[in-house]
Amino acid sequence: MDLYKEAQYLGILTEFYDGQGQRRVTDEAALKIIVEAFPRPTPHRLLSGAIVIRSGQPVRSRLSEAAQLPVVWTIKRGDVQVASGEAGEALVEWPADLPVGSYRLELVDASSCREDLPLLVAPEKAFGGDFDRGWLLAVQLYGIRSGRNWGMGDFTDLANLIELGAKLGADGVGLNPLHALFDDRPGDFSPYAPNSRLFLNALYVDVEQAPGFRKGPDSKVLKELRQAEFVDYKGVAALKWPALRAAFKAFMAMPDSAEAAEFKTYRAERGDLLARFTCFEVLRHRFQQPWWEWPAEWREPDAARCAALLNGPDRREADFVAYVQWLAERQLRHCKELAHRLGMKVGLYLDVAVGVQSDGFDAWNEQGAISRTLSVGAPPDPLNTVGQNWGLAGFNAPGLELKNFEPFREMVRASMRHAGAIRLDHVLGLKRLYLVPHGFPAKQGAYVQMPFDALLAATALESAANECIVIGEDLGTVPEGFREQMADWGLWSYKVMIFERDDNARFRDVDAYPPNALVTLNTHDLSTYAGWRSFGDLTTKRGLDIDPGETDEERWRALGLWDEVLRHNAIERNDVYSAISFLSRTRSRLLAISLEDLLGVVDQPNIPGTIDEHPNWQRKMPVAIEDITGAIDAEALKVATAERISPAGV
Repeated sequence: MDLYKEAQYLGILTEFYDGQGQRRVTDEAALKIIVEAFPRPTPHRLLSGAIVIRSGQPVRSRLSEAAQLPVVWTIKRGDVQVASGEAGEALVEWPADLPVGSYRLELVDASSCREDLPLLVAPEKAFGGDFDRGWLLAVQLYGIRSGRNWGMGDFTDLANLIELGAKLGADGVGLNPLHALFDDRPGDFSPYAPNSRLFLNALYVDVEQAPGFRKGPDSKVLKELRQAEFVDYKGVAALKWPALRAAFKAFMAMPDSAEAAEFKTYRAERGDLLARFTCFEVLRHRFQQPWWEWPAEWREPDAARCAALLNGPDRREADFVAYVQWLAERQLRHCKELAHRLGMKVGLYLDVAVGVQSDGFDAWNEQGAISRTLSVGAPPDPLNTVGQNWGLAGFNAPGLELKNFEPFREMVRASMRHAGAIRLDHVLGLKRLYLVPHGFPAKQGAYVQMPFDALLAATALESAANECIVIGEDLGTVPEGFREQMADWGLWSYKVMIFERDDNARFRDVDAYPPNALVTLNTHDLSTYAGWRSFGDLTTKRGLDIDPGETDEERWRALGLWDEVLRHNAIERNDVYSAISFLSRTRSRLLAISLEDLLGVVDQPNIPGTIDEHPNWQRKMPVAIEDITGAIDAEALKVATAERISPAGV
């Protein structure tokens, strides 16, 4: 098959217009790599793809012209047949009374042509929350200072933040991704470049709360780590991992304790997934190479081999991996329960990265559904004129369809385990992903179509089952109708004040913000409010030889237009509490207020396009958590958020 025809068959768009309006044609060499990275789906001869049914609503599908009537169809859940029928015409009406869930649809036409497709029955909408309006305290957890942590924020700090937020009237705490990273690569600390989105970053564990913990490290070393301007991940890891191993050794000597029974229950609950993760981590440490360079017998997950490994000489090491994950889950669950007891409407709002590192667990575990040789990114746009390559492996459509979209559902489900709301980073990836082959510049990528309806249905399924709000980060170049379709499924939008401007660059007024949305002043990739008003972001980027995409004159005009919309709403000042007051008046049901903004921090957590040139994901808060109440104007914050303040804060 011709390369371009094969690309079209796989849903790869070989031509597109970038964010600058320039027509792009994917380089043939790059396109060949993208095509070869995809599994080959079952040819769609009778239907065009997966079937999505919204609970209680009639759905019809048109058979292809190649189908020879009649077509006999069967719907199965596992091995159990739940419905069947025969279509004597091109339009097939599916049963409207199927329980929500995941099924397989088998079809056979008169010529004995067979087809097997996913069929998803989803609730009409994702979970929408049971409150009017509220606000969240947004935090980069690693950057929390305290008099008791080991040099970076941990889950006990999170519990204290939840209590602080409740006193201020917040309805939850929003966090950077908590995904599992690599325990032996502490310098590889971006929360958006995980080993796995299915498990947690163990460095957030408060080791002193671990069953089996006996003695902490030298107080002098701890003091230095606590007082450091930036998080020293290598220093923290050098203390935490030996302490966790010592705690584990003591814990395993207490097999009859209540905690041991709890650990056993956790392992049974996480089942095969946890077993595969522990197996992968043991192998990764053993071979010290990317998994595709391991011995052939270990390059793909194998249940029997994993079981043998977990019951052999490496059992103790696998037990340790599971123990650490249990600690992380246990402490995060306690935070969720605390938020619930304090009456918070949301509790934890967790961020979900758009992809994973290609040499990590998820890419090994789902080799068909995740393309390790391709990186998710973005084409050139006014803010990033050469495009973006995020270095992350993402899902592919054929692989997801072959596995009934379960890898995607599993990822969403894991993110929702302890969350009242999640944010899907780069939610545009549910409709199309911009993929860049390894070794090629970002502008040489291609857009790939994704099964949008099926992924929305899968998201709604998990959202309803876990009673978790889903917010889609829908910034950037958005395809026509995307936001409307997302909203129709009950996913919320993500509104950032800095970007909410009309064609004349004027800031939108409070009435322009939609109800089902999270509104915020900025993001982790943008300037803080203090940095924006002081031009700190422009100065920093220019010092790094990065085009900030804005001149000083344009910034002065933006500040003037912002002050203008504030005055229009009878807000005479322009400090951060005035800005919060403006956003608080919008109809958007959730408002996220960053701790950096409340503390007047100028530098942003991350500057896209930099690695070592800027201390991304390392900056600590200027004051310890014990002193935050005195460092912010709590009364001004309560006044600014009065319209949406939680009863827990009254």
